[in-house]
Amino acid sequence: MRRVRPGTAASRGGAGSRAAGEERALTSVATGDTVRGGEPVDLPRLWHVTLSVSGEQAPIKEVRRALEQLAHDHPFLLTSRYADDHAEIRYWEEARDLHDAAAVALRLWGEHRQTAGLPPWEIVGLEVIDRATYHQRIAEGYGPPPASPVGVHPF
Repeated sequence: MRRVRPGTAASRGGAGSRAAGEERALTSVATGDTVRGGEPVDLPRLWHVTLSVSGEQAPIKEVRRALEQLAHDHPFLLTSRYADDHAEIRYWEEARDLHDAAAVALRLWGEHRQTAGLPPWEIVGLEVIDRATYHQRIAEGYGPPPASPVGVHPF
């Protein structure tokens, strides 16, 4: 059985072209591979994502309003911290693997720039860690503080 991501299109021509209707196999997961604990890798897992963006100064009220709109549009966001020239967004992402979680995170700011009115800032940092690593860091006292209070807050 071939595994494909929902919504992916077949490649356009070339030496490795597939027949019409044939779907592209994922390359980051081999069928039957397992991860720690014996769970199949193709089952969704939770990933803690921290996305950092930065750019030219923007009116602080507009930054806050834009982040609140993003949180309203996407209630999965745990917390956002902001200043007039940078912001940090933290949330949990459900994805098959780190590559998928990172890909979604890297698209988040750009895809919602217009709809949420986000500033034209660039992504300057991304951290994606699995749930076990997140909880281990918290337990050892060196991870990010739990997202409390949840919401949009200044730095």
